[in-house]
Amino acid sequence: MVYEEKMILNGDPDEEEEEEEEEEDMVDPLDTVREKCEQTAHCVHARERLEACENRVGSRSTEEDCTEELFDFLHARDHCVAHKVFHSVK
Repeated sequence: MVYEEKMILNGDPDEEEEEEEEEEDMVDPLDTVREKCEQTAHCVHARERLEACENRVGSRSTEEDCTEELFDFLHARDHCVAHKVFHSVK
């Protein structure tokens, strides 16, 4: 009787495992397209500029930040993603 009450309150443990497995199998198509777009020449160049800025700023104490380089990289990646993401949406 106590076990049945726990099952009612907590649910069936087997059902929870199945739900977790289903969630792990799902992959966000946006993440996949972003990873592919980060490999394009324009995005690679923007990422190199961002990393160079981060290394420069991190090596010395300065008030400079890498906001412009970050926005340039995100813009380049999102521009690529915008043209490709809707082909993978149902």
